[in-house]
Amino acid sequence: MSVPTITLRPPRPDECGALTALCLTSKAHWGYDAAFMAACVAELTVRPADLATDRYRVAEQGGALVGVAALSVDGDRGRIERMFVAPDAMGSGIGRALMDWLIAEARGLDLAAIDIDADPGAVGFYERMGAHRVGEAASGSIPGRRLPALTIDLKA
Repeated sequence: MSVPTITLRPPRPDECGALTALCLTSKAHWGYDAAFMAACVAELTVRPADLATDRYRVAEQGGALVGVAALSVDGDRGRIERMFVAPDAMGSGIGRALMDWLIAEARGLDLAAIDIDADPGAVGFYERMGAHRVGEAASGSIPGRRLPALTIDLKA
């Protein structure tokens, strides 16, 4: 059985609801309880305005949305704002394809680095993609929670 091709493309505003659901499902994959997930809804909601301010790509496979990535830019640094893969598609190369796009996009903008405030469960993935830990960052959803802060140096 052949694996359907992964297509990366810009998202459409009418896909924001489906992208939000994808982000929430992917986040829940790490075993968080309902209260934790409820606290994350605002931060993980994808809005049409987000598509206009950040650089987005969705991964589509077999007609289904299976991943989303977003890069914001501040000066000579980028930040991964979203990087989510559908749980049933994890390990299939979709995360790598999205990271390859993020890195190519950042290099095309001549950025020095990409910063990542990572879910603890995703640190290993980001490290395999070339990131290294630089400290901790405050969670945007859970007061008092600290997240691993990582960077991908693009000028090294």
